[in-house]
Amino acid sequence: MARLKITYIKSTIDCTVRMKQTVQALGLKKLNSSAIHQDNPAIRGMIAKIPHLLKVEEVPDEVK
Repeated sequence: MARLKITYIKSTIDCTVRMKQTVQALGLKKLNSSAIHQDNPAIRGMIAKIPHLLKVEEVPDEVK
């Protein structure tokens, strides 16, 4: 399964409370912080709500 690297690139000042909570739910705390999540519909839905605040990159799976 693919993984996504999500980077928080724009501040949530003047955003709704719900957008701020979505950023928090993705595990992003400060600007330019990143989190890696599995690619699934729940994460994709969160990204779709705040695409203007995030940068999303696909990370290849590690070979074990």
